[in-house]
Amino acid sequence: MEVAYQDIHRDIIELSKAGNQKAQYQLYKLYAKAMYNICCRMMNHQAEAEDLLQDAFSEAFLKLDSFRYESSFGAWLKRIVVNKCINHIKKRKADLIFTDQELEVPAESTSNEKDIELDVQRIHKAMGELPDGYRVIFSLYLIEGYDHGEIAQILGISESTSKSQFSRAKHKMKEILTNASS
Repeated sequence: MEVAYQDIHRDIIELSKAGNQKAQYQLYKLYAKAMYNICCRMMNHQAEAEDLLQDAFSEAFLKLDSFRYESSFGAWLKRIVVNKCINHIKKRKADLIFTDQELEVPAESTSNEKDIELDVQRIHKAMGELPDGYRVIFSLYLIEGYDHGEIAQILGISESTSKSQFSRAKHKMKEILTNASS
């Protein structure tokens, strides 16, 4: 027996499925900010994030009939947004560099690393300095909550590649944050 997910916005979703533009606008207002933040983190470019947000909502409204309440509407929409971002990165031929090259891992944390004052702006700026491949995996895993199996499936890579790239992204983030505080 399949159990449907109880969505708190079910009435608005059903009206949107029927083509009600006011309901679609309500859905947009409910989810646009969160989805825009995902786009910004993944794309690292405000104008691209805005365009992709609009594309994602357009696609979501076109495919709304396929939404079956098997997950929350937000999770369903997030998947569309993430896929739009990844496809855009691939189209612009950004180098999603997945390397097997060994990184030099620093020794255990020094007192300087422990003294790094992390704030949202510094982390966001540091994420922007990551290579696209690192940034995408870092964002999908740490911020969006995907596991490495899901990331591997989304990006068409192995799970071990996802894990190693995430590890390298963390080390690169530490390096960026450490250098920024020096």
